[in-house]
Amino acid sequence: MKISDSLLKKLPKVELHCHLDGCLRLETILDLAQQQKVSLPSFNPTELKKILSIGKKRGSLEEYIARFDITLSVMQTPDALKRIAYELIADAASENIRYIEVRYSPILHTGKGMTLEDAVISVLDGLRKGEEDFGVKSGIIVCGIRHISPESSLKLADLCVRYKNKGVVGFDLAGAEENYPAKDHREAFYMILNHNINATIHAGEAFGPSSIHQAIHYCGAHRIGHGTRLREDRDLMNYVNNHRIALEICLTSNWHTHSVRSLKHHPMKYYYDQGIRVTLNTDNRLISDTTLTKEFALARDLFGFTLHDFREITIVAMKSAFLPHMARRVMIKNIADELETEFKILPEYIEQKM
Repeated sequence: MKISDSLLKKLPKVELHCHLDGCLRLETILDLAQQQKVSLPSFNPTELKKILSIGKKRGSLEEYIARFDITLSVMQTPDALKRIAYELIADAASENIRYIEVRYSPILHTGKGMTLEDAVISVLDGLRKGEEDFGVKSGIIVCGIRHISPESSLKLADLCVRYKNKGVVGFDLAGAEENYPAKDHREAFYMILNHNINATIHAGEAFGPSSIHQAIHYCGAHRIGHGTRLREDRDLMNYVNNHRIALEICLTSNWHTHSVRSLKHHPMKYYYDQGIRVTLNTDNRLISDTTLTKEFALARDLFGFTLHDFREITIVAMKSAFLPHMARRVMIKNIADELETEFKILPEYIEQKM
């Protein structure tokens, strides 16, 4: 049976890897730039989209990241952060995302005097208003940045500790992998783990499996962002599988950053067939010009994923979310009930790969 895009859009979904500064609405960037008197490369919407969205202009991870200078330029006030967070929840609701973890680095939003605390509170306000209006639950993942000093990561880890159980659900390390090893930031992760906070790390995207090894064994990551090159180390892959360490897969983004030579060669299906916990995510909706529905459609077209596969991926994502166990159980039951009653997708073989 052909699974239509409209059906995929209606399915309940969970997203674990979504960067706030990569998911702005184009019209919001233009509006905020005019309000704040911020200079943009172009104020023509068509031209600006060409500049910000990758399209077929693939480049390196560093070139991909450079586009964030534009989005960050209009994200330096509390009101802007609140609005952008709220709009992201509205966009998530439009494709029936039930839970989303939103990640960003508060240190990148202090250019005009906003404090780290302001940068957290503003986003929390936007996310909470979004939940009130649209019913989408969310959590914040605070990001350290590889190429910024380990001391900054330590400050951000402390911020994460202070907002634990107040809307912040985890800690991450993002940014260019090559020449910026995760182990340099292990003091920040020591603080995170010793305060019983969850950790995820971008690894194995632009660098080999040794980057994933560091993320897990030096920094204690509970999930891996991307993990595209994990298959190059069979022993490490088995460890990831045996310990149920989830991979936050972002198909379009991985193609854009040359993590894979083509989408059809993406290892997601291979990981899935091995029983590894894989999840589907957008990474950056604006920069990669994608939605979670589009990522589901890619998995359908590339790998022949069925509705039962999407059921499993969604429930695995919820199982891997940085929420308390009992809260996850409630949400898993709600999603499973909706899949069964609304879409007649029964649990068939779902327990095989848990």
